[in-house]
Amino acid sequence: MRKPKPSSLDDNVRVLLDTAALIYAVDSPEDLSRRATVVLQNPGNILEISAISVAEIAIKVGLGKLKVAADVLRRAVEELNARVLPYTAEHAYALFELPFHHRDPFDRQIIAQALAEEIPVVTPDEKFQLYKRLRVIW
Repeated sequence: MRKPKPSSLDDNVRVLLDTAALIYAVDSPEDLSRRATVVLQNPGNILEISAISVAEIAIKVGLGKLKVAADVLRRAVEELNARVLPYTAEHAYALFELPFHHRDPFDRQIIAQALAEEIPVVTPDEKFQLYKRLRVIW
């Protein structure tokens, strides 16, 4: 049985940062929205990074689209006091029920993961808001 969700997104809640929010938090925190900043800076909140985001960054580094060393990414996750959320079969099965509002396979996996975990996503991507059951923080 899951615990009841807190009434405020700013106090003692698990949140999943999407890849863009993770990069903003590390490289350009001034680009985070005020609401996202408050949520990320609250020490009572549990920040999670999807293993999918780690894979996405590694792939984009390999393609030359990003320049981030693995050890820098590890340190960044530690500095955010975030934990990496493994991607499970339960998360993958949630993909079957997702409408195709969004074609990016990494984002779709993060959306499915957040829905399966019943936690909000911190993201600047407006397409995430098209998913009715998904809570978006930005």
